[in-house]
Amino acid sequence: MTQDNLIKVGMADLNVAHLTGVLKTTGLGSCVGVTLFDSRVKVAGMAHVMLPSSEIAREGSLNIAKYADTAIPELISRMEKLGAVVSRLEAKLAGGAQMFAFAGNNDTMRIGPRNVESCKEMLNKYKIPIRAEDTGANYGRTIEFNSKTGILVIRSVQLGVKEI
Repeated sequence: MTQDNLIKVGMADLNVAHLTGVLKTTGLGSCVGVTLFDSRVKVAGMAHVMLPSSEIAREGSLNIAKYADTAIPELISRMEKLGAVVSRLEAKLAGGAQMFAFAGNNDTMRIGPRNVESCKEMLNKYKIPIRAEDTGANYGRTIEFNSKTGILVIRSVQLGVKEI
């Protein structure tokens, strides 16, 4: 992918691109990279979601990009400002790994799977179809999302590079 218009998305961050930008985030372990795309107007968005719900927020001022239930609505809002229409959006997901093995069935330790579930619930709420995903397993990922093509490139040490 061309690095000409690389737009970095940090952890607990989100951003949008129009026509020529490539959105990139690194360090997706249990976090989920949510990408949205409107192919008609070539508007793309990416959120690096760390946690499933803002109900557990303890910080003074809420970082809306950190939680699935606040990041996805904000991402949609920013994309709409660039001409995207919710009914045309399509999603792709990556990440949500279970990075460590834990004894027992403690749900609080299932951060990756819970992040994926929460992201899917929010996308379903907006009736946004998930066109592809590379989630789960036990390894980290780096992703790049092209706002011109809607192609999501996923890199991992274990599996190399793949496109969805």
